[in-house]
Amino acid sequence: MSQCDNNCNSCSKSCGDRKEPYSFKVEPHDMSCIRKVIGIVSGKGGVGKSLVTSLLAVTMNRRGYHTAILDADITGPSIPKAFGIKEKAMGTEVGILPVKSKTGIDIMSVNLLLPNESDPVVWRGPIIAGTVKQFWSDVIWNDVDFMFVDMPPGTGDVPLTVFQSLPVDGIIVVTSPQELVSMIVGKAVKMAKMMNIPILGIVENMSYYECPDCNNKHSIFGESHIEEVAEEYGIDVIAKLPIDPKLAKAVDSGMVELFEGDWVDRIADTIMKQ
Repeated sequence: MSQCDNNCNSCSKSCGDRKEPYSFKVEPHDMSCIRKVIGIVSGKGGVGKSLVTSLLAVTMNRRGYHTAILDADITGPSIPKAFGIKEKAMGTEVGILPVKSKTGIDIMSVNLLLPNESDPVVWRGPIIAGTVKQFWSDVIWNDVDFMFVDMPPGTGDVPLTVFQSLPVDGIIVVTSPQELVSMIVGKAVKMAKMMNIPILGIVENMSYYECPDCNNKHSIFGESHIEEVAEEYGIDVIAKLPIDPKLAKAVDSGMVELFEGDWVDRIADTIMKQ
């Protein structure tokens, strides 16, 4: 039987002698200042989570706030491409410096550390989770009003690490208009509730296509069920994003900061109330 050294900070066991609750929280860099942390999550991949993250960071930046993106999707990073960032993150003896976008958004992604952006990240779960924590603790996030954490899909190691290690003020769930959406959203919502993370709302991406000739809206991926799903889980639908070729082109060309549209304004309003 192991002996107790009375150091509760290094012990994860629950016993009657515990002096304080065990915490997995990781302290940010001593030189960092981050006021609000918002996670962008999805139950499955390919629904536009990184797009929503990028649009929110740009929108809040346009409103005069200093925004940042922590790209926690280690094996599928796409944030640097959306912002057209080619340079690599630099480090000093005191910490790692995030790369600034054209309009001053601070960004940290594993692609900013790899020799080539197309190099695969073939790492096991604990290493990936550790990298996410280092993006929080070793990077100098200077005077950030809103940090958006672009998380990988699902409910695995990285979302768990973010929820346990970072002071997340709330999450936004991103989904698409398909029949399986209820089950997928349910997994993400239930995980957040288990971790006591506030759910700010749900966003439906690829919700419709608006014809430029007749202005009629067409449900390319079928009729939306998002209101029913939101009611089932007691959350609000705070945005419906269209299929927009101009927006897709802006992201693909690294010019997301030039997007035009008010689709995420209500999400931004919700975040500002937190």
